[in-house]
Amino acid sequence: MATVQASMAGNVWKVLVAEGEEVKAGQDVVILESMKMEIPIAAEEDGTVQKIHVSEGDFVNEADRLVDVE
Repeated sequence: MATVQASMAGNVWKVLVAEGEEVKAGQDVVILESMKMEIPIAAEEDGTVQKIHVSEGDFVNEADRLVDVE
């Protein structure tokens, strides 16, 4: 199982996937907002979204778990 983690601290602006959805490596799964910039966070491998650990509006720290892909 691969875990998609936050690359920096910020607010979850948008969750782009749903549990059970198929994703491809490089596909954006979450967009963070930090310092008025939108930072897309992508899946690192192909798979199925098993669990989404955040909701839109949540604050996350660097390396926090966002999404599990298997």
